[in-house]
Amino acid sequence: MSRRAKSKFKFRLYVAGDAQNSAEAVANLTALCRAYLKDRHSIEVVNVFREPKRALADGILMTPTLVKLAPAPAPRKIVGTLSQTQPVLQALGLETLTVNP
Repeated sequence: MSRRAKSKFKFRLYVAGDAQNSAEAVANLTALCRAYLKDRHSIEVVNVFREPKRALADGILMTPTLVKLAPAPAPRKIVGTLSQTQPVLQALGLETLTVNP
């Protein structure tokens, strides 16, 4: 098994409260991680309404925005609801992963 296949993946998802597109992004990221990174991921959700200064300091200008923090190379950012699995996997550099049994 490759080193990347064993790595712990860390994600931070910036959302705008309970807006529909934010809820979709949370659900899609959770499903993606369950399918491809079972027991090898952590997701931090940051509500930009509650933490606007943090979002600005982190350079987040749109929501939902997903940031891959680990493993290297990081960070990588994706804006949107994360509804298209293959493009999301590609953007995160995870296209070689397969669905967990």
